[in-house]
Amino acid sequence: MTKFFDGHNDVLLRLYTRGGVDAVQSFLKGEKINGTSAGQLDFPRAKAVGFAGGFFAIYVPSVEHGNFDALMQDTQYDVPLPPQSTLSYAQDVTFAQASLLIQIEAESAGGLKICRDATDLKYCMATDTLAAIMHIEGAEAIDRNLNMLHVLHQAGLRSLGPVWSRPNIFGHGVPFRFPGLPDIGDGLTDIGFELIRACNNLKIMIDLSHLNEKGFWDVAKTSNVPLVATHSNAHTLCTHSRNLTDKQLAAIRETGGMVGLNFAVAFLREDGQKNVNTPLEIMLRHMDYLLEHLGEDHVGLGSDFDGATIPAELETVSGLPKLATAMRQHGYNTTLINKICYENWMNLLEKTWS
Repeated sequence: MTKFFDGHNDVLLRLYTRGGVDAVQSFLKGEKINGTSAGQLDFPRAKAVGFAGGFFAIYVPSVEHGNFDALMQDTQYDVPLPPQSTLSYAQDVTFAQASLLIQIEAESAGGLKICRDATDLKYCMATDTLAAIMHIEGAEAIDRNLNMLHVLHQAGLRSLGPVWSRPNIFGHGVPFRFPGLPDIGDGLTDIGFELIRACNNLKIMIDLSHLNEKGFWDVAKTSNVPLVATHSNAHTLCTHSRNLTDKQLAAIRETGGMVGLNFAVAFLREDGQKNVNTPLEIMLRHMDYLLEHLGEDHVGLGSDFDGATIPAELETVSGLPKLATAMRQHGYNTTLINKICYENWMNLLEKTWS
């Protein structure tokens, strides 16, 4: 069975917004929460298909979010971004979602482990334990003095995206714009540069997926570890502002970094539409392009499970073997498939954390 390691999921957001006191057990048992959908990823389905682990994102939803799905149905769109979150609200939500992951670990009877270093990761792979990397998507919960960064690091934080698409005190993200370029807005703030240096010191991986292009280059000139975009695609194939340009891909390759292929159909399709009838061939087209520009050791998966509309043929984590089969039929050999699905993330994290 092919193993899978994933660069991004939003399970904790789904559990936080729908779960209440039943959230932890609903994930561990694969049950619906209060009659709602069981989502795209849970423990039983993950184990059934060889899902070895991934980045579990903590994300603070906007109080004024709007209907992204409706706004992204036009042939061209530029979704207005909500205002910056307040520190107190962001900290409340971040603590709640971090607590969910910690409780899942505690109640999993050894089935899931929050990985804090390469030793933890190797243990999980050797013992068939689901490896969870605590990740933050947008650093609104971190204060100007970075005190909260150290608290979260002690709780298990090992990967951080300085921004989601809305701005914060550290920098600016890219809006959901199609067609559009990632070169939108200013780069990192002075505190943003401090955050990057602090993450380097603490061995917290920096995720560039939602950062705008100026911020990307600010990180590139400041960080001393490989550049990583956990869930992004190729801008040349889909001119969405969330995707990476050839110049950005070249910089990632130069540092020995990595890109996780995002399954979100709006970032895959040439027309930028949220259409679930998106064939796997379109995903493979992006994968081919990333392999060409990054090399076979620097491409992985970054599904965005529970946070995106993905191709109907995959639908949930249970569809991952279909993707592996499609890769094989596309001409990828077993060595390359294993690198993309699993091994490249292992190697990247070991380099970043060592």
